[in-house]
Amino acid sequence: MARPTNALIVDDEPHVRVYLRLLLKELGIEQTWEASNGTEALKMVAELKPEAILLDMNMPGMSGLTVLTELAAINPFPPVIVVSSQNAAKTILECRKLGAVAYVLKHLPKNEALKMLGEGLDALDDGT
Repeated sequence: MARPTNALIVDDEPHVRVYLRLLLKELGIEQTWEASNGTEALKMVAELKPEAILLDMNMPGMSGLTVLTELAAINPFPPVIVVSSQNAAKTILECRKLGAVAYVLKHLPKNEALKMLGEGLDALDDGT
């Protein structure tokens, strides 16, 4: 798969969605959509078929882990980069097992977050 040209950002916090949209723009992704919860995200994935998804783990209602489980059942599986404040090894491992291509911590400094998001997007380009 080539590096994505669009992405769906899934986070319940509006300021985080804005921040992630700006980071993606710096990485060359101009087209973004935003979902504020898991239910909305799954509907948007079905309608829009985003090339990449940035997914928060802690959301009211449907957790990011539940969303990731639902996404894993979709064929083809939409590539997911988890962006979370959770730094628990168990959660990171579970996300990897469900197919997440990267796990980026929200509280990283901007340059580090850009680097990790870029590496996650590059992994999609490499087919890894």
